Amino acid sequence: MSVLLAAGVLVALALGIWLGAWFDRLAPALEGGRAAGPMAPLRDWAALLIRDQAETEAPDRMNRLLAPAWYLALAAIGLSVVPVAEGLALWHSPVGIVVWGSCEALIVITVFLHGWSPNAPFPLIGAYRYAAIGLPVMLPSMFVLIAAALPAESLSLIAIVDSQRDSWNLVRQPLGLPLFLVVGLTLTLRGPLDFAGGVDIAGGTSAEESGAGLFLWQVARLATLVAFSALAAAVFLGGPLGPLLPGPVWLALKTALVMALTVLAGRLIARTTPSRMLHVLWVWLLPLSFAHLAVSGMVAL
Repeated sequence: MSVLLAAGVLVALALGIWLGAWFDRLAPALEGGRAAGPMAPLRDWAALLIRDQAETEAPDRMNRLLAPAWYLALAAIGLSVVPVAEGLALWHSPVGIVVWGSCEALIVITVFLHGWSPNAPFPLIGAYRYAAIGLPVMLPSMFVLIAAALPAESLSLIAIVDSQRDSWNLVRQPLGLPLFLVVGLTLTLRGPLDFAGGVDIAGGTSAEESGAGLFLWQVARLATLVAFSALAAAVFLGGPLGPLLPGPVWLALKTALVMALTVLAGRLIARTTPSRMLHVLWVWLLPLSFAHLAVSGMVAL
């Protein structure tokens, strides 16, 4: 049973990676451009795989290989604790929220190593910028997730899903999902929170990447989008709960919705400077998320 469930989760992850890449190719249509067909991501990946790998002087080869592997592995670990049906997850952890929080923190380190490993200026700038932005985002993330866990009186994602039978957390805690989307933009290197790979530093941590290395990094980034969206769907939208359709179908539909919202937010929200973003995170987002936790706690009591 567990082998079949693991195989199903891996297939769903692969399909989610393709869907996320297609959403990225559809996004230019919002700005008046042409929307790409569903086969466009496969053509893009094939083009990357036949290119040569760029080389820099004296790179850290081990971390250059491990960074995308860790990024992808952390996405898979985060996805493994998400319930795919009522009472069923690949990894039924009683502290699933803590597992996800650990993955978030390690993603910051992984992105930093990705920028460190080429031994080049732009990737290193991207690495330090991302660390400066990513670390303060972890605090609002945990405040929001703990608030969502309060009605369930448990850190288990299965218990959190089960507590939403009468009302989704999106209804009980309307600020939760919007605040958590900021975390998703940070973890998946998107839009206003993509200070690791900004165009102002020629692609940042990916400035010296090409070929198979860039392909692996893009796939890992999309896998993190899938894992984040599935977790958000479980925590705020009831995950597999829903009428008529099987639980995995409901989870897939809700996950696709959160993925689309994340891609859309990344395209529509304007970028700002790192210093201004740090001001927003520390002065506005952190107090707002703490107030959200305090109000949610009082409501739960």
